Formats: sequence, structure tokens, C-alpha cells
Amino acid sequence: MQGNLLSFALKLTLNKDEAQDLVQDTTLKALRNEEKFAENTNFKGWMLTIMRNIFINNYRKAARENTVVDSSEDLFHINLSQDSGLASPDGAFTVNEISSIIAKFPADYREPFSMHVAGYKYEEIAERLSMPLGTVKSRIFFTRKRLREILKDYR
Repeated sequence: MQGNLLSFALKLTLNKDEAQDLVQDTTLKALRNEEKFAENTNFKGWMLTIMRNIFINNYRKAARENTVVDSSEDLFHINLSQDSGLASPDGAFTVNEISSIIAKFPADYREPFSMHVAGYKYEEIAERLSMPLGTVKSRIFFTRKRLREILKDYR
């Protein structure tokens, strides 16, 4: 059974050391909960389910631990990445330049894109602008594509 567990763990973690840890955690949990296994059922499936659940719980725990909570008064920067480029004058100029380029786009494309960048979900944008969901998605896609073409020299 250990070979099957290790193979599945490698598919989940993509790392040999983490996979071995996951196999060990799974084995320990199965031994601790031995009485919960029902006779004449799929033992391999039971073990793989335990492993998958441990992996998901560890992933969620790591995601929670890596979440940054901003308690500052200035909420303008709350959704920006830590290295947003605003710290340097060149970065601020680039943000202003990008904003002016976006401002030149037709309103039909600019509004959905700006709302998406502000954090609205596609469905919310479609509802607020009274347009089909597919139209919202395509306009955001084409706006991104056009921005990449215009700003290709900044990469």
C-alpha cells in the first residue's frame, strides 16, 4: 500500500520530501482511526481519501497563514501587491501612464475592465452594467490583450 500512497502523494505535492511526509501523516491517521474502517470495503480508497483530505487541510492552513491583514488607515493600497512599483518615482509614473492609456479606451471596454481590476466578479459586473456575462468576459479579455500590446516595451 505504501507504493500506491507515495505515488498519489507525489501527484499531489510534486515534491518527494513533502510526499513522504504526507504518506507518514496518512499512515498515522489511518492507524489512529483503525476502528472507523468498515470491513469488506475498499481499503485503498479509504487510505487515498484520508491522504487527499490531509493534503487539502494542509493547503488551506498554509493559505490562511500566508494571508496578510492590512490594518492601516490608507485603504487605497490594500489590494496592491507588496511590490506594486508605487515606491519608486518610475513605478508611480508607470501607473499613471497605464491609467491614462486605459482612460483612452472606449467606455464599453474601459468600464468592465476597471471594475474587474477593482475586484468585482464577472457576474457582478454583468449585473451592474446590464450586459451578458460573455460580453463582459470578452471585453475584459480584449482590453487586457490591447494593454499588453501597447505596453510590451515595459516588460
